[in-house]
Amino acid sequence: MHALRDLMIPRRGRTCRAIGSINTEPSSCTVRLVAPLAPTAIRVAPSRHLAAPNLPSSEVLSFRSPPSAASFFFRPHPRPSLVARMCGILAVLGFAGDSQAKRVRVLELSRRLKHRGPDWSGLYQHGDCYLAHQRLAVIDPASGDQPLLNEDGTVVVTVNGEIYNHEQLRKLLHNHKFRTGSDCDVIAHLYEEYGENFVDMLDGMFSFVLLDRRDNSFIVARDAIGITSLYIGWGLDGSVWISSELKGLHDDCEHFECFPPGHMYSSKQGGLRRWYNPPWFSESIPSIPYDPLTLRRAFENAVIKRLMTDVPFGVLLSGGLDSSLVASVTARHLASTKAAKQWGPQLHSFCVGLEGSPDLKAAREVADYLGTVHHEFHFTVQDGIDAIEDVIYHIETYDVTTIRASTPMFLMSRKIKSLGVKMVLSGEGADEIFGGYLYFHKAPNKEEFHRETCHKIKALHQYDCLRANKSTSAWGLEARVPFLDKEFINVAMSIDPKWKMAKREEGRIEKWVLRKAFDDEEHPYLPKHILYRQKEQFSDGVGYSWIDGLKEHAAQHVTDKMIENASHIYPHNTPTTKEGYYYRMIFERFFPQNSARLSVPGGPSVACSTAKAIEWDDAWSNNLDPSGRAALGVHLSAYDKHVGTINAGMVPSEIGGDVRSIMEVTAPGVAIQS
Repeated sequence: MHALRDLMIPRRGRTCRAIGSINTEPSSCTVRLVAPLAPTAIRVAPSRHLAAPNLPSSEVLSFRSPPSAASFFFRPHPRPSLVARMCGILAVLGFAGDSQAKRVRVLELSRRLKHRGPDWSGLYQHGDCYLAHQRLAVIDPASGDQPLLNEDGTVVVTVNGEIYNHEQLRKLLHNHKFRTGSDCDVIAHLYEEYGENFVDMLDGMFSFVLLDRRDNSFIVARDAIGITSLYIGWGLDGSVWISSELKGLHDDCEHFECFPPGHMYSSKQGGLRRWYNPPWFSESIPSIPYDPLTLRRAFENAVIKRLMTDVPFGVLLSGGLDSSLVASVTARHLASTKAAKQWGPQLHSFCVGLEGSPDLKAAREVADYLGTVHHEFHFTVQDGIDAIEDVIYHIETYDVTTIRASTPMFLMSRKIKSLGVKMVLSGEGADEIFGGYLYFHKAPNKEEFHRETCHKIKALHQYDCLRANKSTSAWGLEARVPFLDKEFINVAMSIDPKWKMAKREEGRIEKWVLRKAFDDEEHPYLPKHILYRQKEQFSDGVGYSWIDGLKEHAAQHVTDKMIENASHIYPHNTPTTKEGYYYRMIFERFFPQNSARLSVPGGPSVACSTAKAIEWDDAWSNNLDPSGRAALGVHLSAYDKHVGTINAGMVPSEIGGDVRSIMEVTAPGVAIQS
């Protein structure tokens, strides 16, 4: 008998998580399942790929059983491996006073981050410095607790993230002895070797706090783009607070703010400084000619390096260009990775939407084309509305477009995690890098186009990165974003922006350079009509009636008089719509401090533009809405500029379908259809 670890069972088109035991015989084996299926035993015969009766200690076993065609992945003996550390971190540095009372308070606050790291928790104390973490184990779940230490324990690190180039960095540290196989273990040793100037050597997504016990100094750093969330605060007693989320520090700090991406804080130097200084950051106009193969190779490399994992994983697939390319490249290269040896070469994909939404249809087609095991998550407008308060609590924003898009992603993440999946690849970042939002069609010249892309990338940590990180982390799920790979961004942002601009007369739509790079006639990555599908913002693609339903709901709770007096109630980032006012009320209830409201960006926007880009079209100033359908004259289903409703693409909000092919799980009103 062998104990089962993470067990993924696709059964009659449904993927379930099972735990229990397996009994082997010369010609068959018995698997005992538990929830989400009713407790039962399935007797399955080994496939031709397995030499019965012996169960090897390798990573993957595949069984097939007629008539149910059940199969599963089984890893009885986890091998020593890397230790990925996606989690929640909380550090309080210089926390004077009764140490026991302070320790209890830090533990209490750290528990507010438990959703980010449900696998383990810990607290390290040295004098008046406390480093707490809540761990989500994505690689080698059986080991690897924090903090991470150098050889003699004088350098202590708590980290949220992954370092993709850790193997190359270890070669530079051949005189050092590593305590673990963790990819993040290199941080303490790089500090020993290079001092505070090592952060730019890291290729990955990360937020960390490093404490040097020898002089009680510390440094804090966040990844280049801000993929991982991080906040910094200051207490009246002079203490410095660091937390993955606002909720970890907002009650105890006199002032707090978003920790800027690409920056580090040094207690020795007494402030923040930027460590990330790529050529594009100056916003000077690049002039390198467009090379589609160079762009393609850079993106494929970005995807491949993110396929290191010891747990079940998949891809978020909306059917749009960005997520479809992530899925296509992953499916194409998965078989040659270590992940395929552990979990099999077939990729799992996930999509969410209202019944009949544009994304569901497109994602299903892409999944069929790529041969993924596809999972559709349906939700109703009411399901989404019911989740709004939870979403705002977890996402920690009152930005309208972020909440619109976060809600379906929040619901989907819960379903994905319920299947035993702990990591997903996602397509955030491409629209900012390539000018993919529909308002970019109106860019007057390549100079303004390029500057707008620079502004959008610099603000990603307040919008799409915040959404992707916190929507998934709310349920202990990790999101990786290959479009925001440092090397890929350098390649993409060095292209002369004239090639990125949409030119209808030449048949070039938004993100043409990306589409063209993967337009391979001999070995196609995607069907042509998917490769050239018009941009749909996530909050639109899940179903146009989603946004319309949110507006209607907000109108029932916010009166005209409340909007008239909004500037007196909310003088900072005054909401201009009932929907925005509704979200603001909820946010202020959870996070009433002035620092909290200052942490959220504001300003007018059309189709996710910056305030500056609204000047590109006079008509936009009277149609301010972050939906892509606000791009009048560009979106195929744009709002009617006179009556403010959509003139095409309406979809029903009710869930239908063959109940025989739907498995109800967990939250009411949401179904999984495969």
